[in-house]
Amino acid sequence: MVEKIQKKLSDSASARWTALFIVAFTMMMGYFITDVMSPLEVLLTKPASAGGLGWSSDDYGFFAGSYGLINVFLLMLFFGGIILDKMGIRFAGILSCVLMVAGVFIKYYGITGDFGDTKFTLDFVNFSLPMSAAIASLGFAIFGVGCEICGITVSKIMTKWFAGHELALAMGLQVALARLGTAAAMMGSLPIAKAFGNSIGAPILLGAALLIIGLLAFLVYNIMDKKLDASTAAYNAENTVESEDESFHFSDLKLIFTNPGFWCITILCLLFYSGVFPFLKFATKLMVANYAVKEEWAGIIPGLIPFGTIFLTPLFGSIYDKVGKGATLMLIGSTMLTGVHLIFATHIMPYGWFAVIIMIILGIAFSLVPSAMWPSVPKIIPLKYLGSAYAVIFYIQNIGLSLVPMWIGRVNGSDPSYTTSMSIFTGFGIAAIITSLVLIAIDKKKGYGLQKANIKK
Repeated sequence: MVEKIQKKLSDSASARWTALFIVAFTMMMGYFITDVMSPLEVLLTKPASAGGLGWSSDDYGFFAGSYGLINVFLLMLFFGGIILDKMGIRFAGILSCVLMVAGVFIKYYGITGDFGDTKFTLDFVNFSLPMSAAIASLGFAIFGVGCEICGITVSKIMTKWFAGHELALAMGLQVALARLGTAAAMMGSLPIAKAFGNSIGAPILLGAALLIIGLLAFLVYNIMDKKLDASTAAYNAENTVESEDESFHFSDLKLIFTNPGFWCITILCLLFYSGVFPFLKFATKLMVANYAVKEEWAGIIPGLIPFGTIFLTPLFGSIYDKVGKGATLMLIGSTMLTGVHLIFATHIMPYGWFAVIIMIILGIAFSLVPSAMWPSVPKIIPLKYLGSAYAVIFYIQNIGLSLVPMWIGRVNGSDPSYTTSMSIFTGFGIAAIITSLVLIAIDKKKGYGLQKANIKK
């Protein structure tokens, strides 16, 4: 009944798509900040005398992985999902935006501050970081809490507005628009830094300004969300519809944790994204080292990955809406991911033009899996605790986003050929293929409908 009401109230196409574009813009700004430092590794690891910060490969790897530290080890993302379900979309959305803005300014201070040779050390675990890396990592970790809570909030927003409509297309389009932020960061941050005299802080400051605009955009969305809730209440009163209990209860978590399809999607998310996002953190330097690409152009090639998703994710989402075969799309994308990393590991044809072709293929894979994976979750998990379900998925995903970059940074320090690191990414792809096959089998047994179309006729 609730789904029918939401479908009627969100039948205004203009309202649905306006809501989508507003929240997608906020996520776009968040994605820009997430990846703005990735192409700058070539500057960060240069000595101070050459205009860099003198970070080692390990230092950069720790910074890249710090994004998920608070989410993983302090369980903040898990609590964020509960906050979303208990306090609602509007509260969780504003909270996430404020955390992102605060985090990015702390990161900016860490990158631009003059700390000399000061180190942050933890003697009892033999841990040491340059103070600039330590403060930047703290800011990135706080930003990561906000960005991930924003991600699960936006996923619930899409389900709320597009239930019974083009849900996979909507989620695919939202992801595609958000990836514009990643593409802009990968392609633009290094040229911006060089334009300001190798100023690493310049692209970060630009991102901070854009993120504040994203916060203002979400405030506009809140007005629309209030109107939708008011319309729901009015519809219930006019048609004497009794509201179902849509409130969240902690006992509902058992229904999430005992769902085998949910765990398949969660593990697939961990494996697939561990093979993409950590790779992007190091891809620019890989292009320079193994494909003889000039520094000023190296960020453009991995920037093709998110650019491909801008066009393909909505397309694949539309196919899922009309035709179905969601689990099959995830399997195909995982297979393509594995093939790409295997090629990078074997150093076949070390030419820049060939790297472009491989990146385009990875971009297709990066479109296939998310376009099918995220719209599949509402088929398995009811709306009232969908926020907590997404939070668990994002929490597990953040384990990979935190630990894998640290692992790869350490590996690259001892193997600058990238053979070992690319073999690790290949292993993630193989495991994702196996998980996709298991998901297809479970879907047949449980009847989740992952292979069925989303649009109800």
